[in-house]
Amino acid sequence: MLRKLFLTAFAALACSTGYAQQQEINFGIISTESAANLKADWQPVLADMEKQTGYKVKAFFANDYAGIIEAMRFGKVQMAWMGNKSGMEAVDRANGEVFAQMTYADGSPGYWSLLITHKDSPYKTLDDVLKNGKSITYGAGDPQSTSGTLVPGYYLYAANNIDPKTHYKAMRVGNHEANLMATAAKQVDVAITNTEVFEKFHKREPEKAANIHVLWKSPLIAADPMVWRADLPADVKAKVKAFFLGYGRGDSAEAKRQLANMNKLTFGVFNESSNVQLIPFRQLELFKAKAKVESDGNLDAATRKAKLDEINRKLADLNGQLAAAK
Repeated sequence: MLRKLFLTAFAALACSTGYAQQQEINFGIISTESAANLKADWQPVLADMEKQTGYKVKAFFANDYAGIIEAMRFGKVQMAWMGNKSGMEAVDRANGEVFAQMTYADGSPGYWSLLITHKDSPYKTLDDVLKNGKSITYGAGDPQSTSGTLVPGYYLYAANNIDPKTHYKAMRVGNHEANLMATAAKQVDVAITNTEVFEKFHKREPEKAANIHVLWKSPLIAADPMVWRADLPADVKAKVKAFFLGYGRGDSAEAKRQLANMNKLTFGVFNESSNVQLIPFRQLELFKAKAKVESDGNLDAATRKAKLDEINRKLADLNGQLAAAK
């Protein structure tokens, strides 16, 4: 009886201290499309991972992002491909830790919001735009767009204590391509777009694209993170990180085969990363919370001030972390 209790306690301790004697890895894949399609696209990569690390690697699918996060929380998933928002949730709720980051097939680590104007515009710098808003017609992004509204809303406007709705003489809302077209045609003075759409615009409309001048570029909107449980054993982490950071790199036929596997997923190679990658998204979440508090007419002045002070404290702390990481 005592032996049985001892073995049970030992097994529980092994599980709680980081998957001792790790032999199998359940790899979570967020549900961006059907599980069948994702499995077909990811399987060659996971097969290579299994071969190189020596661990049996199983794909784990759930109906939604929350399912992957919960699976990681309860130890059913040891690592996963996630988006930045779901990665943030995994770090906060499931003992997750970012260890690598995707790049795009063209090698870029993400994309950026842009504030643009016509090359012949009298507004040559961002400072010109900030000082002369009442003379400027602004092409705003879609309200639900990360790069069109959320990112510039924080990094361009809130950071300069500006409300774009009142700063400009006039404002018209459009998608990224529409804003590029309107700027090239001088229908707006400045507008928001992003690098991804701008690159496509260069290819489709090179003459019009040549008339675009970039006034401001946001911080990187990071490509997706790879997240593992922080309590994985060090030797497991070392093998897994070596696999991902080396995958698809080099000029050998094998490296090119590996890269083709990633290109099929629309990605390129992996870069080393950390939880610092998530800070800009935490800032954006706080910015949304701040805007909600500021517009809440049901709050009394003291409660509003307390909530805003707490949000500003958190933003300052994140700014400090970001500065320290550079």
